[in-house]
Amino acid sequence: MPGLYFEEFEPGQIIDHEVRRTVTETDNVLFSTMTLNMAPLHLDAEYSKDSIHGQRLMNSLFVHGLVCGISMHETTYGTTLGNLGFQETKFPKPVFHGDTIRVRTEIVAVRESKSRDDSGIVTFRHQGINQRDEIVCDTTRVGLMIKKSSLAESQPA
Repeated sequence: MPGLYFEEFEPGQIIDHEVRRTVTETDNVLFSTMTLNMAPLHLDAEYSKDSIHGQRLMNSLFVHGLVCGISMHETTYGTTLGNLGFQETKFPKPVFHGDTIRVRTEIVAVRESKSRDDSGIVTFRHQGINQRDEIVCDTTRVGLMIKKSSLAESQPA
């Protein structure tokens, strides 16, 4: 699996993810309607012309999911037991149709699990950054990560 095991994370480690994604009107309309977020700022171009941004905004939950999704392949793909939670999420700049988002992950903290011998807890800070180098999403996530050493212990001799 391409994800990293618990032992491979260090506080201060930075991962600039290679995958980038240009977001589209279709992404926004589909995500907003599938999640029943009918806010006119996402769906109504005429309404949004008179907003402070002058155009529709990408749904922030879509942006949050995209940022976490982009980070997953190089951090937790196949090596996580699950997310334990999100501590804080901010959207300092809006995202518009046609913006291209890249992601940077910082490892904030790493600690042994108090209740499990096969895993540890890693705190990730994911930042979504647009093509203008503006941070558009800043979120802190905590994951329960498999220890590589526990895999070796479970293998028959």
